[in-house]
Amino acid sequence: MSTEKITAEVRTEFGKGAARRIRREHKVPAVVYSQGGEPQHLTLPGHDTMMALKHGGPNALLELDIDGTTQLALTKQVQVDPIRRVLEHVDFVAVKRGEKVTVDVPVVVVGEAGPETLVVTENATVSVEAEATHIPESFEVSVEGAEAGTLIYASDLSLPSGTTLLTDPETLVVNVAQQVSAEALEAELEEAEAEAGIEREESDEDAAAEGSSDEAAAEGDADSE
Repeated sequence: MSTEKITAEVRTEFGKGAARRIRREHKVPAVVYSQGGEPQHLTLPGHDTMMALKHGGPNALLELDIDGTTQLALTKQVQVDPIRRVLEHVDFVAVKRGEKVTVDVPVVVVGEAGPETLVVTENATVSVEAEATHIPESFEVSVEGAEAGTLIYASDLSLPSGTTLLTDPETLVVNVAQQVSAEALEAELEEAEAEAGIEREESDEDAAAEGSSDEAAAEGDADSE
């Protein structure tokens, strides 16, 4: 995975007011946590950081220049404004080259399964141990032409050299199931409701249809008289 270089500033102001001032300057407050050391409170350039995180994915590795000192930082948590979609805060963990880290890597399904199938991603991520500078961005799972009943487990994933699977190998990752028609699904639902003793309320459409049938039957009886 590529490492993005970002120039960081040491942050000395804290609190919501300080964070708002930082964001108004199109910058992002951040914290780098290290094992056994004090956390570093930083200010990062907003646009450059957003692009670095976008390119690096959920486990983006940044090379932070902090007052002339380089620190490798692994992304752990990103807060994004739900309305404006801008970065609000980023948490990192300090790492070293060659150091092994535990991360969750996303699973990406590619290809088109066979006809009348439904592809279900049972687990969107798997946990692995990898070198901090060689974290896989994702694991691709191809379902091209897969038939219903195809099951892909964590053990079936292709891991790069130096990466160790931590998720249980028997964990189901992708399930290619038989596609169920709307009619069959409705029938199964009605059967389950009947077994559970649930009485379904009559819809307006059903009531109208039933009313029309009753009226037609009444007219038929009248004509026969």
